[in-house]
Amino acid sequence: MTYIPPKAYCNVPFLNSQHARVLRLLAEYLEPRSRFVREKIQDTIVFFGSARVCDRETALQRVREARTTELRRQARLALNTSAYYEQARELARLLTQWSRSLASGPARFVICSGGGPGIMEAANRGAAEAGGRSIGLNISLPREQVPNPHISRNLSFVFHYFFMRKYWFAYLAKVLIVFPGGFGTCDELMEILTLNQTGKFKKKMLVLVYGRKYWDQVLRLEAMERWGMIDAHERASAPFADSPQEAFQIVTEWLTQNYPPGTPSREIG
Repeated sequence: MTYIPPKAYCNVPFLNSQHARVLRLLAEYLEPRSRFVREKIQDTIVFFGSARVCDRETALQRVREARTTELRRQARLALNTSAYYEQARELARLLTQWSRSLASGPARFVICSGGGPGIMEAANRGAAEAGGRSIGLNISLPREQVPNPHISRNLSFVFHYFFMRKYWFAYLAKVLIVFPGGFGTCDELMEILTLNQTGKFKKKMLVLVYGRKYWDQVLRLEAMERWGMIDAHERASAPFADSPQEAFQIVTEWLTQNYPPGTPSREIG
């Protein structure tokens, strides 16, 4: 019998090899783009923040079940930080209600998260509770990060390459809301601030930092200004908010001023 080899695009070992890396990179650009076009997603409001926080109900359960000093300490910390989960959830709900009230047409200002637990889950959950769609840009990690259950099914993605995931965070975003988080959150925040500072964005983007009590200890922008590494204008490019209502007002007023309802977004099309 004559051997018929597989076509190159059906050759799975080849597609997973180093020789086909460029094809995998293109796939992580083209496949999400095709879905965003199909789903008529024009722009997003991105939530960044820790994957390690939990909702208040889960935190209270941990407090009740803690049996050792260390577990009680961890449970109290989880209860304290659960406030950020609930506030992200409420803010995403408010913003989704607002975006759904705008004129009909392509979906505008859709909530987008990293697709995992913590603040990411809270954002997707709040959007779902408001009856809206939301996006989850997940990433495969050694400790597997499973997409949270609140992401809209057709807008759930899993990336292999961090930089392609970051591209889709930045490309569609009009607003970035940064809740307390760790290394990953700081990395994402600093990259967006750098792109803004260097004029790499051909659009206006609002970066809103949520939770002054946390970020004043972690992100000392005033020290950068004092040492002459940034100027006052650059420091002011990342305003703070401390409640869902305050953040909602800042975001919606900024979007209304810079992207008035009825003005088309041309990020994808």
